[in-house]
Amino acid sequence: MTRILCVGLATVDLVYAVPSIPGTDEKAQASNLTIAAGGPAANAAVTAAALGAEVTLVTVVGSHPLGVLVREELRDRGIELIDTDPGNPSPPPVSSVIVGESTGERTVVSRNAGDRAARVPGNALPDADLTLVDGHHPALAVAAARAARRLLVDAGSWRPVFPEIFPHAEVVACSAAFRHPGAGAADAALAVAIGAPHVAVTHGPDPVTWFSGSESGQVTVPEVAAVDTAGAGDAFHGALAVALARGEDFPVALASAVAVAGVRVVHRGPRAWLAAL
Repeated sequence: MTRILCVGLATVDLVYAVPSIPGTDEKAQASNLTIAAGGPAANAAVTAAALGAEVTLVTVVGSHPLGVLVREELRDRGIELIDTDPGNPSPPPVSSVIVGESTGERTVVSRNAGDRAARVPGNALPDADLTLVDGHHPALAVAAARAARRLLVDAGSWRPVFPEIFPHAEVVACSAAFRHPGAGAADAALAVAIGAPHVAVTHGPDPVTWFSGSESGQVTVPEVAAVDTAGAGDAFHGALAVALARGEDFPVALASAVAVAGVRVVHRGPRAWLAAL
């Protein structure tokens, strides 16, 4: 079985569905509220497990009662959790995700890892066919990157730890919002600055651009009627991890991940879409 190690952030997500995203000083009555484990690494782990991989998530959950929500969902999804600071009494990060029902677009308020510093496990990190890191919990991310057999980096936004991680990466997958301080806005310049063997840049509904040494290209994103884009990038990264670990060539793996993200955005809520995989 394909083994995936995800290292990074786990949160408690409060996902509100509203007719439209409220503006300044506006209030909105939610039509639905869903509570689920979230965070880039955790969502990617859930996706990878749903695709049939054997998944371990290394993160910080702690002993706060809110952490029970995270632990129980990961257990129910068949994901092994390694909590590097199980006695931490502070609450896990909580994200408020507001999804507009008319457009599927979302607004997220989160403190990410906040002041939490994940400890690097005394024992070696578990072996895996591929490791995914999201750059949260920097010391843990660096340790995982150095130990990885194959490394995929989720580069949704710039993090100061990335210069220590990128030299170990086989693949770096960036969002269109990612800004490298040593590169301009062009995708090609970004790929050169990152320096990994394979770099991809997602652009929402527009084609994914990719760079592999002297080769480059695009992967078309099929047109779908998006109703909820929250977590689509995380789903993309989890699916990309599985496709790469199973031996798919880079452009083919990107197409596989795009297809999974397309399933995500046509379903409302953080987990209902998994049944359609």
